[in-house]
Amino acid sequence: MRDAITRQRPARRGRRAWIGALLLALLPLLAWAQASSEAPIPPLDTPVVDTTGTLQPTQRLALEQQAVQLQQRKGSQLQVLVVASTAPETIEQYTQRVFDTWKIGRKGVDDGVLLVVAKDDRRVRIQPGYGLEGAIPDATANRIIQEYLAPRFRAGDYSGGIAEATAMLVKLIDGEQLPAPVSTHASDSRSNGKLPLGFFAGLFAAFVAQLLFARAPRPLRGVLAALAGGGVGLLLSLSLFVAALTGAIGLVLGLLSGVSPGRSAGGGGWGGGGWGGGGFGGGFGGFGGGGGGFGGGGDGGWGGGGGSSGGGGASGSW
Repeated sequence: MRDAITRQRPARRGRRAWIGALLLALLPLLAWAQASSEAPIPPLDTPVVDTTGTLQPTQRLALEQQAVQLQQRKGSQLQVLVVASTAPETIEQYTQRVFDTWKIGRKGVDDGVLLVVAKDDRRVRIQPGYGLEGAIPDATANRIIQEYLAPRFRAGDYSGGIAEATAMLVKLIDGEQLPAPVSTHASDSRSNGKLPLGFFAGLFAAFVAQLLFARAPRPLRGVLAALAGGGVGLLLSLSLFVAALTGAIGLVLGLLSGVSPGRSAGGGGWGGGGWGGGGFGGGFGGFGGGGGGFGGGGDGGWGGGGGSSGGGGASGSW
């Protein structure tokens, strides 16, 4: 009898292990099923995301320009989202999830505000980030809904209600003391202005270095010219691209020019074609091509800035 019980224990442990493994395997499926049952969150690529086609292009454009101008002026982010329904979630749950996903507003400042309209549910919500809870308290958000959004929505004037509500939100944000926005275009312009300076200064440093070490062995002369050109280029441009380019040109200059130990200084080793010919012109063309890349990424698109919200604001119906 004791032997039979002893044999049954490993079998029971094996079954329990299989059951535990099966449950662990089912957990991702359960999580996926729960996520798939939630209302989808559209991608954030514009200040006005309308998945229902309710707003006309001209109406959307006016709202988008208002949001962009606010961001340029104050740094804050005003976001509008129009969806058909938030089911099975409440509008409060859905709005919080959207805010967490999009991260509206600046990181650390949390100066974003999200207006969500669930058209078929006849529900609307205004939710500010932490940094705008003083400018847009719950009572004020509720008043905007009751006085601007709900009456217009009952009349079928969705664009009019959103326009009036967002105009009031902009006015409230303008009256709030917030950190000044950082002008990315100005910083890009300053950065791009350093590129030519660093490039030409790096070339000059490489040229001087290969002259100073003209009687050094070619490999050493090339390395020294590359270090001089790349170092000066990096110091003045703060660009690894410029540093690599001027360093490479310095290396070529050092290897192909200068006076070798068995030649006189008047031999004209570097005066023939190494500097004046295709080397400098080709390198400059490469720099110009790279410059286009620097300028092309300056604008960027609309997206969240890392902001967060604690769930304040107000919801309403019409």
